[in-house]
Amino acid sequence: MGDIRWPDGKKCAVMFTFDVDGDTTWENGNRGLKNGEKYIKSLSVGQYGPKRCVDRILQKLDQYGVKATFFVPGLTAERYPEVIKRIAEQGHEIGHHGYAHERFAGKTTEEQIEIIEKTQKIFKDLIGHEVTGFRTPSGDWAKNTPKLLYERGFRYSSSMRGDDRPYRTVIDGEETDFIEIPTKWEVDDYVAMAYHMYPAEPAGQDRISSYRLVEDNFMREFKGHYREGLCISYMNHPQVIGCPGKIQILDHLLKYITSKEDVWVATGTEIADWYRKQSEK
Repeated sequence: MGDIRWPDGKKCAVMFTFDVDGDTTWENGNRGLKNGEKYIKSLSVGQYGPKRCVDRILQKLDQYGVKATFFVPGLTAERYPEVIKRIAEQGHEIGHHGYAHERFAGKTTEEQIEIIEKTQKIFKDLIGHEVTGFRTPSGDWAKNTPKLLYERGFRYSSSMRGDDRPYRTVIDGEETDFIEIPTKWEVDDYVAMAYHMYPAEPAGQDRISSYRLVEDNFMREFKGHYREGLCISYMNHPQVIGCPGKIQILDHLLKYITSKEDVWVATGTEIADWYRKQSEK
């Protein structure tokens, strides 16, 4: 059903991604609250990710020989430069995730360009090169965002939800070499397990999910994608999946998936480049 030829006859593709938002998400949320800047505990939730959880994740990835893609806001890179350099030095891919985790939807063309280029300069100064992968922060982008990215040398995005296979993005009515690698809410650790009070996450404050059930969901999605020969992109956040209890979910996924010799585990660039080549007309 996948109709995609994966490298070396592999049956399906798996992409492990981590959005290193740091405290940007909580800063943005707090702005809508009275005296929000005083909610120091809120900021500490995001700070926990780069300060403690990234290294725990890197250890697990190294244990199973997996290279992942880390989408990073420019502001996080400025605040935690040594963490981002460590990710890159260990052979993982860095991707663009806005500057301050701001929504591109509603931004003017000029504002989007400023965000894109400002963060690219940060990456070039920090890791020696601009990045070519993008994930839109906070769930959506403006209609012209793909065109702005493509014109500036980006090769792929992992932002949309409308497929379980990579595809060529249509820009100005034409299919392009800008590849989309969709992800899904069902494999997003944040919507399943993130919890906080200020700002409320989730809004109803009605759950702290069972880790066992979340792992079961994630595993079932992999098995479904594997059965149909598709591409699954796990979307994780260090402050969520990287804590001492939840890291076992990642451990079990990595152990099970890497035990299958007919599964291709790859970075966003590797998947995008492969799909672009094999889908040429």
